[in-house]
Amino acid sequence: MSTTEAMTTSEGQEAAVLLERTRETVNPELRRSVESLPGSMRRVAMYHFGWEHEDGTPAAGGTGKAIRPALVLAAAQALRGDGPAAEGAAGGGAAGEGVAGGAVRAAVAVELAHNFTLLHDDVIDKDVRRRGRPTAWTVFGTPDAIITGDAMMALALRLLAEDPHPASAAASARLAACIVELCAGQQADCAFEQRHSVSLDECLTMATAKTGALLGCACALGALYAGAGPDEVDAMDAFGREAGLAFQLIDDLIGIWGDPGHTGKPAGADLLARKKSLPVVAALTSGTAAGEELAALYAGPMSGDDVGRAAAAVERAGGRDWAQAHAADRMGRAVQQLSRAVPDLGAAGGLLALAEFVTRRTK
Repeated sequence: MSTTEAMTTSEGQEAAVLLERTRETVNPELRRSVESLPGSMRRVAMYHFGWEHEDGTPAAGGTGKAIRPALVLAAAQALRGDGPAAEGAAGGGAAGEGVAGGAVRAAVAVELAHNFTLLHDDVIDKDVRRRGRPTAWTVFGTPDAIITGDAMMALALRLLAEDPHPASAAASARLAACIVELCAGQQADCAFEQRHSVSLDECLTMATAKTGALLGCACALGALYAGAGPDEVDAMDAFGREAGLAFQLIDDLIGIWGDPGHTGKPAGADLLARKKSLPVVAALTSGTAAGEELAALYAGPMSGDDVGRAAAAVERAGGRDWAQAHAADRMGRAVQQLSRAVPDLGAAGGLLALAEFVTRRTK
C-alpha cells in the first residue's frame, strides 16, 4: 500500500468513526424533535428517517450519513482546540455537548434542515427510492411529504430559538439565510431543466447554493458555538462551501455511474431524468462530437436504453474527468480556507477527514 493510500484509508476510518459517534450523539435529540410533531406529520417524518415502517411499526432506522451534523461538531471542536472531534463525540449527548461547545442542538437543526430539503427534492425530482426504501411522497402522498418537510424546517429554527447558548440567535439567522439561498439554488436547478443551454458557470453557482451553502452553514454554526470571531466564522463557511461543491461534483458522478445496490436509486437516474448535472453540463459545453451526441439524446424523452449511451457520451466528452479534477481543485481551495480559521491544521483532523470522505466516496 502506498503512503497516499494509507493516508486515505486512515482518514476514511477516522471519518467513519466520527460519523458513527455523531449519530450516537445527535440522534436522540433528533428523534425527540421529530416525535414532537403532531399526527400524520410525525408518522411521515419517522418513516423518512427510517425509524418506522409504513404502517407505523418500529424499524431499524437509516438516518443517513450525518455528514452535516458531523461538520457542526467537528468545526466547534477544531476552533476550541480540545483534541480530535471523534474522541469528543464519544459517549453520547452529554459528552458530545461538553467537548463540542454545546453545539449538539445546532447539529440537530442542520440535520432537520437537510432533511427538509430531501423531502422536497424527492417530490420535485419524482425520485421513488431513498436509502433503499420508497420515498415518503410515494407512500404518504405529495401534500403530506411537502408539509412534513416544512414542519422539519420550523423545528430546526425552533431548536435554535429555544437554545440558551449565546450563539443561538446568530446561528438561527445564519441558518434562515442559508435556506433562502438553498431554495434559490433549487429553483435554478429546476429552471435549467427547461432551458436548452446552460453555462458551466451558471451550473457551478447553482450547485454552490444548493449544496455548498448548507455545508458552509454547518461549519459556520460550529464556529459560532465555539465562540469564534467573524473572520473565523466566515472562513469556516467558505471551507464548507468549497467542500460542498466538491461533494456535489462527486454526487453528480455517482448519479450517473453509482451502483444502485449502494445508492438505492436506479442506475443513471439523473440521466434518465435529463438533469443538467455538472458532468453533463461540462460535456454539453465541451464542443466535442460526444457532447453533440449527448445534446441530441437530451433533446427528447430518455429511454432506459438511452441511459448507457448518454453515460458513455458524457465520459467521451470529458465530463467525468473534468468533474473528478474539479472536485480535487475545490478541496484544495477548501483546505486553504480552513487554514485561515485553524492555522494549525492538526487541530482540524475531524474536518479534514470528513472532507476526504465526501470527495473519495463512491456511493
